[in-house]
Amino acid sequence: MKIAVLVSGQGSNLQALIDANLSGQIVGVISNKANAYALQRAQTAGIQTAVIEHKDYPSRESFDEVMHQQLLDWEIDLVVLAGFMRILSSSFVQKWHGKMLNIHPSLLPAYKGMHTHQRVLNSGDVYHGCTVHYVTAELDAGPALVQCVLNVQVHDNTDTLAQRVHQLEHFAYPQVVEWICTGTIQHLDNGSVVYRKQLLHKPIQFSQL
Repeated sequence: MKIAVLVSGQGSNLQALIDANLSGQIVGVISNKANAYALQRAQTAGIQTAVIEHKDYPSRESFDEVMHQQLLDWEIDLVVLAGFMRILSSSFVQKWHGKMLNIHPSLLPAYKGMHTHQRVLNSGDVYHGCTVHYVTAELDAGPALVQCVLNVQVHDNTDTLAQRVHQLEHFAYPQVVEWICTGTIQHLDNGSVVYRKQLLHKPIQFSQL
């Protein structure tokens, strides 16, 4: 399975995927920012990179179409969003339906969107974590595959929560990608997800409580 990773920043989740020695192969990394440190991580690992800056294109759709063509050129089977800070057009998402993953720093469907750690603290929630899910046109709403859960501590702030959730992400994302590479997780044409030949009705949970 040929994998492409889309990035915008530091690339810690990309590094976790590189270090995991996946059954599939990461053949390319696309960044919408030329100064993203993730590009250096990819180059160090001998992975092809492409910089496609969104500001160079007149519309979201035209930017996405250039990315789409790059993915086709690389003959990609699976697209992995790893800190990619762009909302994708519905047409792009549809083209990669069932073949694109995202990881979100909350226990979806709670806290879609931004600033999840602060929102969890503001609410007084006891539990927090991350969710790996398939990407659909609706933001942070695709089928959830895996969730990692932690207990919010009394002394936690946004920085400590972000760090702790990042550690969970670095476990969860490679695990899900590996399961897809080996066929343990499969996305069906009707939008359902199969895990170990059984329909997945709710995300698989790992706990650090």
